Amino acid sequence: MLRRALLASLLVLAALVAPATPAQAAPGLTATFSAANNGSWFLDKFVVANPTTASIAGWTLEFDLPAGVTMGNFYNGVATQTGSHVTATNAHYNGTVAAGATTEPYSPWFIAYGGGAAPVNCRINGNKCDGSADRPPNAPGGLAVSGRTTKTVSLSWTAAVATDFPIAGYDIYAGGALKTSVTATTGVVTGLTPNTTYSFTVRAKDTRGNVSVDSAAVSATTLNPASDTIAPTVPGNLRSTAKTAVTVSLAWNASTDANGIAGYDIYVGGVLRTSVTGLTAVVTGLSPLTAYSFTVRARDTYDNTSAASNAAAVTTDDVIGAGSYAKVGYFVQWGIYGRQYFVRNLDTSGSAAKLTHINYAFANLDPVNLTCLQGVTRGTTLNPQDPDQGTGAGDADADYSRPMAASQSVDGVGDTGWESLRGNYNQLRKLKIKYPHLKVLISIGGWTYSKFFSNAALTPASREKLVRSCIDIYLKGNLPAYNGAGGPGSAAGIFDGIDLDWEWPGSEGHPGNIVRPQDKANNTLLMAEFRRQMDELTVTSGKRYLLTAFTPADPAKIAAGWDIGPNGVFRYMDFANVQGYDFHGAGSDNSWEPNRTGHQANLNRDTQDPYAFEFSVTKAIQTYLDAGVNPRQLTIGFPFYGRGWQGVTAGTVNGEWQSATGAAPGQFQEEAGTRGYANLIAMVPNCTVFHDTQSVSTYCYTGNGGQWWTFDDTWSIGQKTAWLKSKGLLGAMVWEMSGDTAAGTLMTTLHNGL
Repeated sequence: MLRRALLASLLVLAALVAPATPAQAAPGLTATFSAANNGSWFLDKFVVANPTTASIAGWTLEFDLPAGVTMGNFYNGVATQTGSHVTATNAHYNGTVAAGATTEPYSPWFIAYGGGAAPVNCRINGNKCDGSADRPPNAPGGLAVSGRTTKTVSLSWTAAVATDFPIAGYDIYAGGALKTSVTATTGVVTGLTPNTTYSFTVRAKDTRGNVSVDSAAVSATTLNPASDTIAPTVPGNLRSTAKTAVTVSLAWNASTDANGIAGYDIYVGGVLRTSVTGLTAVVTGLSPLTAYSFTVRARDTYDNTSAASNAAAVTTDDVIGAGSYAKVGYFVQWGIYGRQYFVRNLDTSGSAAKLTHINYAFANLDPVNLTCLQGVTRGTTLNPQDPDQGTGAGDADADYSRPMAASQSVDGVGDTGWESLRGNYNQLRKLKIKYPHLKVLISIGGWTYSKFFSNAALTPASREKLVRSCIDIYLKGNLPAYNGAGGPGSAAGIFDGIDLDWEWPGSEGHPGNIVRPQDKANNTLLMAEFRRQMDELTVTSGKRYLLTAFTPADPAKIAAGWDIGPNGVFRYMDFANVQGYDFHGAGSDNSWEPNRTGHQANLNRDTQDPYAFEFSVTKAIQTYLDAGVNPRQLTIGFPFYGRGWQGVTAGTVNGEWQSATGAAPGQFQEEAGTRGYANLIAMVPNCTVFHDTQSVSTYCYTGNGGQWWTFDDTWSIGQKTAWLKSKGLLGAMVWEMSGDTAAGTLMTTLHNGL
């Protein structure tokens, strides 16, 4: 009922704007655009019409969003987006348009943010949307030779005049053979024969591939190398002028030559990377926190090359940038149930504006195919000791199928149930539109879903298969069809990277996990395979993808499963989120440390700690630093929840390290010993808060024989953020965001501390 009511109201709203009449009748379908202002967004609609005398089955719309306009949900069709270009196909119920009919009242429409300007370059089934015929652009004019070398000719011309579609570029021909294509009004034809005469022409092409006739021809003769054999002088004072995580900007002093300088070649580690004609260059496609050596050589017009310049050594920035800090928050898939914590809450609490990254937890592995598992809704068992607790489990309903009501939606617009993307993923897409700085990563694994990592990482073939599947589903967005949602490209652009949460390679984790001695080496090889395939995707998408991991605090688990040396996992990862919590706890089934209290997230070792081994944030981070890990590749985990015991004796230290009878009642029946921060401070009565300044830990105690809870609050977060800055670390990670107050108290403190 809600879906029908919303759809009806939107159709009425759209009807208030009268569409324009197509320019002329067409041999096929036409599509007429209209926009209705809805205050914070526009309803952008295309009415597909059939002016012919026969029924037409199936339509595909293509258009480019105008500058400043972003697309939200698409209705009455399935849309995919690449950059600003949108391709939409019909739904099953509006694909056939009868003779003389239109798609009303089920015309395709979408929510537009930023304005109601009409999309450009509109096509339907390959034809212009207004039904008129394509006209090619006019030919370029003024073709002239602007430079020559022994093997190249430089040309320039005046821009062609567009007709129906914008000019996309130009094709340059020599003797009628296509030599190169460019987007500017200049071009360099390379690979020519020295001392040879050529005839050149240029054709313009528009964004739909329509090509002009040839320009007027111009002839040029390449230079004779025998006329000049003297190399130019060496470029001087090569230096870096700026850098990012993936680029380095260079500048140098000009070379001289009797016959002129044709250009400069920039080398990285002795390999030619790019060529320019000026005295500056930006080298792209580099890796973060990586040392590079750059040199430059000058070329004269006779292709004589100078000796190399001085070398400039530059290390690229980390992925956050100098002086800034990462603030990574885990959003749990299941938070929309008992916690009633939606993606919208990240916005209303103010946390989304403060976070830099959101890790969506968790994706599972298919137990048979050893690929990323999606498209199933199958719960886990409630028994944490069940070896198959997470086998084959997943929640595609929460991920991308469940319609969200307006009150649960980031932009206040509810789902109709017809969308190809609903649920949490659609809300993450909306959140990224509102906060473009946010990066969203899919987290694979976790405590319950790490059982089959060892199998999937075992061989080169299994690693390649796993990585390919994960990239296809999450980075390319090809979600499996599920309950009317999903499909090719349906989640494209939502995830900016992958976060691996293998708990734990080479050592115990959840009961039933597969563990092998080879896990440590295979973990590194798996990271390398993710980096390799993600970089391959970058070549075609133009976007670099993040690779992070959740890594242990326990030095024994680090040694067993993580090669953190110079040739290990950090060669491939952008950064690691180091576990900074769960040092002690009772566990929901009293299987952990039910009989003694202990701090779960202390910065330093408590001098009163009775255990022989040390768990502390300082110990964990120092283990990585001692191995040579760059501190700007490490974040500290902060718990937004507490761990508690009951039946705790007071001792002389308000219950610290004292005997207990088991886990305290939890926020949820199945999670004894655990409460979110907001729930803890509101629902555990008479729990007096204490701050241990020596270990930097917060706890509360209800009195002798009562409950004792260990957690982070504003005081301890302030102390620990100051410490991580003093160590030069990258930032902080939060597990997990639903534990905070509605006003985002802890996140605000974390943000202010960084």
